[in-house]
Amino acid sequence: MARGVNKVILVGNLGNDPETKYTQGGMAVTTLSLATTSVRKDRDGNTQERTEWHRVKLFGKLGEIAGEYLRKGRQVYIEGSIRYDKFTGQDGVEKYFTDIVADEMQMLGGGGEGSGGGGGGFRGGDRSERPSRPAARQDAPRREAPPAKSNDFGDDFADDDIPF
Repeated sequence: MARGVNKVILVGNLGNDPETKYTQGGMAVTTLSLATTSVRKDRDGNTQERTEWHRVKLFGKLGEIAGEYLRKGRQVYIEGSIRYDKFTGQDGVEKYFTDIVADEMQMLGGGGEGSGGGGGGFRGGDRSERPSRPAARQDAPRREAPPAKSNDFGDDFADDDIPF
């Protein structure tokens, strides 16, 4: 029997370009600022919008892909868990942070500067220091690479080099 469930699903737009840093072990850690907006009507029938901002962390290969392909304004689907952190700053004041740790990411068709529409789905592996290759989501359509017109790429080009 499960002791509990910590699951978050977000669909929103990036508020800025992703920021990618690397650990000493070489693992990518990418941070996103994601906005979700809900709309409702008040008692008088006026439309009220409320925007929530979420800080999302992606690790390993999933973080590398997000850092390379996502841009400000791009719509994205994130699935993961919520994490609360606290630390004491140099000034002695306790600071609290809430992060969404992403396990899956799906680039959606809307928004973004220079976005080409569509997108790929990616699942993060374990968060060990050795990055792992993401697996496509089970419900995401599989894309077949078009056959090359000629063998211009040589034998050292492999489909494994393509991140989607």
